[in-house]
Amino acid sequence: MATKSYRELIVWQKAHAFVLKVYSCTEKFPKDELYGLTSQFRRAAVSIAANISEGYAKKSVADKMRFFNISQGSLEECSYYIILSKDLLFITKEQAFELDGLSNDIRKLLQAYIVRLES
Repeated sequence: MATKSYRELIVWQKAHAFVLKVYSCTEKFPKDELYGLTSQFRRAAVSIAANISEGYAKKSVADKMRFFNISQGSLEECSYYIILSKDLLFITKEQAFELDGLSNDIRKLLQAYIVRLES
């Protein structure tokens, strides 16, 4: 079944939920991290969902793939920020577990979407 909007994509829905969770978690980061880790983590998280939505609108498969690949890169960047945030004790193990779970879901769905485009 064809979708009419990127909002119908489960991968985008999960990515959006991830962004909301990242914003919630980073709200409590130390204020001196506002222009450091907080900003970087939030930007990378937003980039995942934003590039999925932008890629969805592209007409050519090559263009779509480029944006989805950027999303994958931002997702891996966030994976590191989860580790760093946990190690710095900015987030709890439970928050890290929840973020990891969402990121793994996004990773699998994004990869499946890319494989489908390639075929």
